[in-house]
Amino acid sequence: MGNSQDNHFWDSLLTFMAGAAAGFIAGILFAPASGEETRKKLKDQAVKTGEAAKDGYEKIAQEAEKGLRVVKEKTTEGIDTIRDFIEKKKEEYMRKPEAEGEKDK
Repeated sequence: MGNSQDNHFWDSLLTFMAGAAAGFIAGILFAPASGEETRKKLKDQAVKTGEAAKDGYEKIAQEAEKGLRVVKEKTTEGIDTIRDFIEKKKEEYMRKPEAEGEKDK
């Protein structure tokens, strides 16, 4: 179902985001700017990173919901198939003694 590829994508995206944030912070801390400018830049980047994290969470939550729906559907199909099989075997079992009884006559 591509689950491994989905996990790899999100792991790569998270790693990229963490690296980008760390690089940005390091760049700001070592750049020649006043403390006030540096704090403003950090605050702005923190807001952007928070928004990106929220968007990423929402996408992951949507994918999880889709996955749960698929699992629920497949489980329901499996249960229905099992019920049909049991009902069929039950009918065959109920007919079997009748057929054996006719042979004895």
